Amino acid sequence: MRKRADKVTGAFSRRTFLAGSAGASLVMGLGMVLPGCSREEAAKDIASIAASRSFAPTVWFEIDSEGSVLVNIAKAEMGQHVGTALARIVADELGANWDDVAIKHVDSDPKWGYMVTGGSWSVFTTFAMLSQAGAAGRTILCEAGAALLGAEATDCSVEDGVVSGNGDQVSFAEIVKNGDISRSFSDEELTALPLKPAAERRFIGQPTQARDIPVKSSGEAVYGIDAELPGMVYAHPLMPPTRYGSTIKSIDDTAAKDIPGYERTLALTDPSETLQGWAVVIAADYPSAMKAARVVNVEWEPGPTADVNEADIVAEGVRLAADKGSGTLVVDDGDVAAAHASAADTLSSTYTTSTVLHFTLEPANAVVEFVDGKCHIHSGNQWQSLILPVLSKALGMEETDIVIHQYYLGGGFGRRLFGDPMIPAALAARELGKPVKIVFQRADDSRFDCVRSASIQQFDASFDADGGLTGIEHAAAAGWPTLAMAPGFLADGVDGNGKYDTFSISGGDHWYTLPNHRVRAINNDLAQRTFLPGWHRAVGPGWVGWGVETFMDELAHKAGTDPVEFRLAMLDASGKNAGAAPHAVGGAARLAAVLKDVRDRSGWGREMPDGEGLGIAVCHGQERTMPTWVACVAHVAVDGNSVTVKKIWQSIDCGTVVHPDGAMAQAEGGTLWGLSIALHEGASFESGQVAERNLDAYTPLRMADVPELDIRFMPSTEFPTGLGEPPVIAVQPAIGNAIFAASGVRVRDLPIRL
Repeated sequence: MRKRADKVTGAFSRRTFLAGSAGASLVMGLGMVLPGCSREEAAKDIASIAASRSFAPTVWFEIDSEGSVLVNIAKAEMGQHVGTALARIVADELGANWDDVAIKHVDSDPKWGYMVTGGSWSVFTTFAMLSQAGAAGRTILCEAGAALLGAEATDCSVEDGVVSGNGDQVSFAEIVKNGDISRSFSDEELTALPLKPAAERRFIGQPTQARDIPVKSSGEAVYGIDAELPGMVYAHPLMPPTRYGSTIKSIDDTAAKDIPGYERTLALTDPSETLQGWAVVIAADYPSAMKAARVVNVEWEPGPTADVNEADIVAEGVRLAADKGSGTLVVDDGDVAAAHASAADTLSSTYTTSTVLHFTLEPANAVVEFVDGKCHIHSGNQWQSLILPVLSKALGMEETDIVIHQYYLGGGFGRRLFGDPMIPAALAARELGKPVKIVFQRADDSRFDCVRSASIQQFDASFDADGGLTGIEHAAAAGWPTLAMAPGFLADGVDGNGKYDTFSISGGDHWYTLPNHRVRAINNDLAQRTFLPGWHRAVGPGWVGWGVETFMDELAHKAGTDPVEFRLAMLDASGKNAGAAPHAVGGAARLAAVLKDVRDRSGWGREMPDGEGLGIAVCHGQERTMPTWVACVAHVAVDGNSVTVKKIWQSIDCGTVVHPDGAMAQAEGGTLWGLSIALHEGASFESGQVAERNLDAYTPLRMADVPELDIRFMPSTEFPTGLGEPPVIAVQPAIGNAIFAASGVRVRDLPIRL
């Protein structure tokens, strides 16, 4: 997605930070200055807070005449407290008083730039930008404040919302009212601005309550499902038997006409082809829509995958993974084929994961109305810049005429990266000429989910006559979400042949040093045609790591080596694994450090009671370009077919921890999510659809099964990386490896069943 953002930014010739007055406020942001427009002219344009032909501002924060600082947040809030973290970055560099800081989650608008919340990218992609913005704001306020104080700016300081110097002080509020605050910085000047040393930070890394907690605790928070508009009607989806290719043959709503509140049933035509064979029941209230949906009889012509089952998808993945010529090369270090041909011994293993649902607490929903030629959509969404072009095609409207009004998300986990539930509401609202609210019941939400694809991984290792590991070949097959929804982000194979979905293989390009290493990413076309593969929390590493780290354990035991020592020997930080500034300083040495830390804290190597064991696993988070170093130990007890997880330790190095409370919440939630997927969650396809659709059949982790957690963040002042997903990844293989240590049973399939 950063690649896409770069494409957008590249359309402009110069970048500059601008500050100027907008009414009674000081507004600061990043602008793109077009050729022929001076920075001084652009600075004047910021007062309008809107794009013009010469200036497209991205306004990050503003200070009003009372000294209040409003930080605009273009990221979705779904429980991760992202607004607080980003506001702390700005406020720290700005020198604001935290009590004066408020946040606002903004609606879609071109002035906010590329809008996406996912990939554990929010802090990582904005930290430098927001730090520079805060520093630039501090510089402006210091200069303007110094002038009011009759002092030199170099002799002044900025802290707690005041500029001090010459034995006096002046508040941000007074500067906004009376100071000269027009100023611009070039991109070069921004980069050269001195940022605060870590030791001088007052907010970053310090505990504070997240800004969204009070309204969520009091019930005042407004989620997408809470949105209402005057005069709206309710829509209930009638979904076809397959995601693709189904068509409606007939609709009989005779029985529904006896239900009070029922209005009509609409067959939807979607030019974007996101919805195929859909209808919606329209009623004055939701209970009536639900009742009517039960009795409206729709006859469909099913699509071509109506007979596809989970076993078919898995079998096709196994076939593809076994074909050495399939897929796209992601890693091709050394000569794996030669190593295998000359091997004195080999080891091969296959790992599978089942279909997994997002199952967000808040089911899919949207409210849509058309006003004065504009389409207004009210819903919680993670990737506005992805769904806007789809909505544009579905509605035949310009993207700029569609506004997504953001709400709190009752869980995202990647499901709300694609805003497809907005489409049926929008099509219905346009046809009816009135606002329409659609809410999916749980079973329909599961059927329409962009599920995590079932996956198959094949590993083949070779050894020399001394038992030394000489090479690993790794093939991974699954449905690819990026191919389905954002094909422009597919990466090129390392040999220039083919493309692949990085979000369906990341983790395969790990930080272990191997003499020969080959990784192939394979698209399971049957999965691709049967359902819409989705980005699920931890995406590729969430299931790729299951194979990588379980196989590493198998290799350690074959070698007769302690699993921790086996891994440490390969985490030597040599060659491409040495890491590089600014985002991967230390490379594999930092992964080795968290591994040693969790080894020591968990008491690794101690004698365990019969039927109990410890398992280890590591991961580097989402991508090699933004590694979060994680090591996990799980303590399990095995009694027959029953597995109890007693305790989980995690050591995490994500660089600078911006908001410790939010970081720990992310780590704890991610750890439990990993546990849930390991032992409790798993769905399957039957007759082209998800079979497990509600909590009677789909069984996420329950509170009674929550183990003791011991999570530690490594002290660091390095660049902050991602945290929303990395804590998920190593938990599953750590549990599987612990089961082997406790029982001698090697598990290779998720969810784990003994």
